[in-house]
Amino acid sequence: MNNLNDPGRELGWEDEIENEGSPRVVLEPGEYPFTVQSFERARFAGSEKVPPCPQAIVHLQINAPEGPVPMNVNLFLHTRFEWKLCQFFTSLGLRQHGEKLRMNWAAVAGRSGRCKITKRTYKDRNGVDREANDVDEFLDPIGAPSAPQAGGFTPGAF
Repeated sequence: MNNLNDPGRELGWEDEIENEGSPRVVLEPGEYPFTVQSFERARFAGSEKVPPCPQAIVHLQINAPEGPVPMNVNLFLHTRFEWKLCQFFTSLGLRQHGEKLRMNWAAVAGRSGRCKITKRTYKDRNGVDREANDVDEFLDPIGAPSAPQAGGFTPGAF
């Protein structure tokens, strides 16, 4: 597996090469444990659906039965995606439901959580159908109190 923190280096025209990369693994949809390997601060330029904003590119290692699978997740630092940021920090045990949190990105590397993986299909630049995985949601830690349901009854609230 490639070291996600290694920025690499330029190759010369006559350099020897041997690294063929890792085989591409597409996981079946389901819940998987993960570990945050690292993250990068970036700037998202904007799109039709997402305005320009800071972006965290989070490098995860998904712990699958097939073995460790690297996956990158883009988290947009924008109020439209605050719910996903809350899920992420809650999954890592750095936030409790209903709690305000100042995002501490320095604390995420090395932390573990759980996520729900989905599979999507797309056409690559050559028009070939391909499959890829996405993190649909970050899940609460096992044994942690779950999020209160909107408009629902909370046991023990009286």
